[in-house]
Amino acid sequence: MAVDPAKLGAAYAEVTGHHQLCRGEMKVLEAAFSTETPICIACTQERPLFEELAAEAGHEALSFVNIREMAGWSADKASKTPKMEALLTAANVPTVPARLRAIESDGLCLVIGAGQAAFDAAQRLNRTLSVTLLLTGADDLVLPSELQFPIFAGRVVSAKGSLGDFQLVVDGYASMLPSSRARPEFAMPRDGAKTSCSVIFDMSGETALFNRAHGRDGYFRADPGNPVTILEAVIEASDYVGSFEKPIYVTYDASICAHERSRKTGCSKCIEQCPAGAITGEDDIVVVDPGICGGCGNCAAHCPTGAVAYAYPARTDQISRVQTLARTYLAAGGQAPVLLLHDASHGTPLIGAMARFGRGLPARVIPLEMHATSGVGHDLMAAALASGFRQIVVLGDPHKTEEFAAVAEETLLMESLLAGFGHAGGRILTLLEADPDQVEAALYALPDLPEISRAAPTPLGGKREVSRAALGVLADSGKPASSIVPLPGSAPYGTVLVDAAACTLCMACVSSCPADALRDTPETTQLRFVEAACVQCGICEATCPESAITLEPRYNLSNNVMQPQTLHEDEPACCTSCGKAFAAGGMLRAVERRLQGNSMFDTDERRALIHMCEDCRLETLSRDGADPFAIANPRRTRTRTTDDYLEAGRQGLTVEDFLNED
Repeated sequence: MAVDPAKLGAAYAEVTGHHQLCRGEMKVLEAAFSTETPICIACTQERPLFEELAAEAGHEALSFVNIREMAGWSADKASKTPKMEALLTAANVPTVPARLRAIESDGLCLVIGAGQAAFDAAQRLNRTLSVTLLLTGADDLVLPSELQFPIFAGRVVSAKGSLGDFQLVVDGYASMLPSSRARPEFAMPRDGAKTSCSVIFDMSGETALFNRAHGRDGYFRADPGNPVTILEAVIEASDYVGSFEKPIYVTYDASICAHERSRKTGCSKCIEQCPAGAITGEDDIVVVDPGICGGCGNCAAHCPTGAVAYAYPARTDQISRVQTLARTYLAAGGQAPVLLLHDASHGTPLIGAMARFGRGLPARVIPLEMHATSGVGHDLMAAALASGFRQIVVLGDPHKTEEFAAVAEETLLMESLLAGFGHAGGRILTLLEADPDQVEAALYALPDLPEISRAAPTPLGGKREVSRAALGVLADSGKPASSIVPLPGSAPYGTVLVDAAACTLCMACVSSCPADALRDTPETTQLRFVEAACVQCGICEATCPESAITLEPRYNLSNNVMQPQTLHEDEPACCTSCGKAFAAGGMLRAVERRLQGNSMFDTDERRALIHMCEDCRLETLSRDGADPFAIANPRRTRTRTTDDYLEAGRQGLTVEDFLNED
């Protein structure tokens, strides 16, 4: 490939070019490692060798960028230099590392399977782990003269937990009798047996014990009819004993969560979109189990408030890298950039295969590696398009199709917004493909869409602030047909519609709103609303006792979207005694309707109390020494006791007659 070092690495103090850095020019690298200067090597072929040399020299500031497979090895005739410059510059953008969670595994391993195949796998695993074998069938098992691990029969009916802390329930649980001869024999089985372990090796061939089984740390699943996959799983599982560190992929801020208020459920997007089942509702908040979380990012992509946020890397760091890629590529003379989002386990090998055996990536397609592409939200999409990218391609593993539901909804939202802003559609493409030829063909066939903008707003604030800043740039760059853009039902933007005839201004919606979008006015009887703050969670709709509230998903481009607007107002109800305004007229009328026929308000004097403020009401009830709290029957029913029944019996009376005489 053609590389011009003089045109690369503007973000670095010095750039040098080499042909055999990992072989004949090794001394150049050794000399560089003798300094404390940060070093970036633009090739990953010999990464293990370079890391070993750096460790021997005590050099810790070493990083890598792959400009060969990602840029240089391409049949595209356009210049690759702008892309190389972009990749090198983006690699120098600082990021905050995610927090790590310590995990301890004592090596207790439960092997689940049938017959001789399960027994052989258990024997191999028992060399490094402490194995227990749970047989689901034993027809072809030949027992050895000496057992190295315990054997039981049974079927797992439920399982939870993750590496280091699995909890299982087994039906038909029975220990193998040591007197077994020709075939295993078992003691009396029992259901509901509970057990725990650190590692599960499942080769039962039945339904996986967990959702998203491939992402559950410590859970290994192999096809019992495929010896190769069994051996691969055994090799991998054998190392799962000792201390481990796992990134905490997401953070959670309960203060802005719109899941629930006062037992009224609103937003449950993170729970519904989590393929691993790592998120559960607990009272008014959600709980994320970091042991189960595999970092797919669906929750963060679809969360309307940013309460669940991705931290591997953080939103601001990821968007800064995207903006750096676009800005550097365009400044270096690149044309019509396309952002290719891919992961390391699936996307990187595909790109490598395209580079080595095919045409490679087009010169204008700029790759960005992520932990999981299923976590792409409309905030990242909007920021990328606003910074100069003309299209976004999300490359994913077709075996994980169920994890891309959130991306599909975020894409629908983004395309709806772009159409409302007056831009051409087809800007976001999700490509779930495992064939490098198909991926290559799709990338070379991408249309040359017009540029939207090169104004990259600084990604400051929370998710909604970052999204609105980028969407504002996209709207200003287009020609919106209307200031109101209709959106799909799952959109996190919209307004609240109030039925004025039904609303009593009880303000229950205000107290339940988690985003402070609905507000009251202490001095007047008005319901106010800030549309920019509304996340369309629906808690206000569920809370309203009059069913007076409905939601309307939309994006409002008006300047007043940040200002409180009056949704409903009413004349105040004034005290008939002192004249003070003490409630909304509609609420007082609703109270009157509900109290019609109530025995506590069956006289004109009692009904008049409804129209008094709290002070005058107490004063009226207290006149002539009356008890202001004795609004009900003059005689309160006395609690019946055992003594009452005994005394009534001695007097020959029923307990009712006895109490009436009391």
